[in-house]
Amino acid sequence: MNALTAFAIIMMIWTISDAVSKKTKSMVSSLLVASVLFLIGFKTNILPENILVNSALLPLGATVVGLIIIHLGTMLSVDDFKKQWRTVVIGVGSIIGSTGALLALFPLFGGTFSEAIAAAAGITGGTISVILVQDVAIPLGLSTVAVLPVLIVAIQGIIGFPITSFILRKEAQRIKKDGIKPLVEDEEKETKKRSFALPEAFQTTAGTLFLLAVIMLIASQISALTNNVINEFVVALLFGVTLRHFGILKPNVLSGIDAFGFLMITILIIIFGPLASLSIHDLIAMAVPLVLSFTIGVSGAVIGGVLVGKLLGYSAMMSIAISLTQLFGFPGTMILSQEAAKSVGETEEEVKAIEGEILPKMIVAGFSTVTVTSVLVIGLLVQFIG
Repeated sequence: MNALTAFAIIMMIWTISDAVSKKTKSMVSSLLVASVLFLIGFKTNILPENILVNSALLPLGATVVGLIIIHLGTMLSVDDFKKQWRTVVIGVGSIIGSTGALLALFPLFGGTFSEAIAAAAGITGGTISVILVQDVAIPLGLSTVAVLPVLIVAIQGIIGFPITSFILRKEAQRIKKDGIKPLVEDEEKETKKRSFALPEAFQTTAGTLFLLAVIMLIASQISALTNNVINEFVVALLFGVTLRHFGILKPNVLSGIDAFGFLMITILIIIFGPLASLSIHDLIAMAVPLVLSFTIGVSGAVIGGVLVGKLLGYSAMMSIAISLTQLFGFPGTMILSQEAAKSVGETEEEVKAIEGEILPKMIVAGFSTVTVTSVLVIGLLVQFIG
């Protein structure tokens, strides 16, 4: 299969996946649909096993992963973290609870320590955490370890969305019952109040990509100085947060350039690679690890989040909702918060007030768990795979 044909087929699969996700309001994730389509294609030989390689998207995706991680860092405001520090601490507590439970209990049920790390990457994180695991597992020939977090990420929204929706509605009812406080609008807009240090030449598509590539090269060198104990992607994430805070990079640095959407597709394609070499027997055998991953991981997350939330004065429902954001992240955090507020608020003012209580916590929680804490924790743990 030539490169153009392979490219066209992959884009067709992703178009279908996006359409299904939008039609179901993200209840069915695009990753789940794409995973199913790729699996069916590979196992029926409709798709050749080397389609991802032939498309030339894999090497491009591997090259730009670091740029996307820097971009994720620029999505995080230090000011937001200061305002929602308790939310961040609860989110961190849930990640530690989930990861700790998986590392301690998963091997007791017949799994390996490497599979426990992979399960933690899937439960607590997203695409980047999966890639961190695959970068280590694939060269070692650990196909199960490489695929487990992909399957977890593909179906975690199906589990996380309905549970969190129910929990947030309960929290919204509690807020209404306790008396809704008037919403205070935050009129400070970072992009307006702060001028960014970069000249216009570095704000073009080419200039932005050049700058992020240089930052990623520096991150790689810093990682090398630690003998890769600190993963280069962890360094890149911290660079993104720091450079945004000091006004060197603007918020959502890649969103304003023409290439962002395409770059996102290339890194998402990376995670489907191991599906090609997985047998039907392997897939069936992974049913038990999947059940264990969700049972242990989600339980650990909820326990960790609720315990920390109780110490910080958050309600149990809000703490559980914050803990569960690791199963889906943004935009699910926004959608579920808005739906909960609309389902309980009887007037527009009540809806906005409830949303004002829930939404900031959920947005910060999603970024602090999936985007930051998971990458930091998994980035440190992957060195123990194998």
